[in-house]
Amino acid sequence: MQAAQSPQQARRGVPVADVRGGDRDDQEQAAAKAGELKEQAALKAGELKAKAADLAHQAQEKLPDPVKDKAAQAAGQARATAAQAGQTWQEKAPEPIREKTAQGAQLARDNRKMLLAAAGVVVVVWLACRRKG
Repeated sequence: MQAAQSPQQARRGVPVADVRGGDRDDQEQAAAKAGELKEQAALKAGELKAKAADLAHQAQEKLPDPVKDKAAQAAGQARATAAQAGQTWQEKAPEPIREKTAQGAQLARDNRKMLLAAAGVVVVVWLACRRKG
C-alpha cells in the first residue's frame, strides 16, 4: 500500500517514499553530489576568471589613449574619494564600532578560504532550491 502523496508529488508522479527516503546512502550520495558540484563550481569559476581577464586585456588593448587617460584620472579620483571617506570614518565613528569593523575585516582576510567555501555552499544550496522550484 502506498503512502498518501502531496498534490505536488502527485503532479510530478513521485511517490512519497522516494521523497522522504532518509537513508544513510541518500545522505552519502547527497554529500558526494555536493562535493562534485563544489568542484565543478570552482573549476567553472576559474575558467570564467581567466576568460574575464583575457577579455579585459583585449578590451584594454583596443581602447584609444584618451580613453585610457580619462579612465586613469577617474580611478585616481575614486581612490582619493575612498581615502577621504576612510578618513571621515576614522574621525566620526565611535571607537567600539571601529574596533569591531577592523576585527571583522581582519577575520575575513585571515579566513578567505573558509569564506569562499561558505559562499560556494550558499550558491550550491541556492541552485538546488532554484532547480526544485
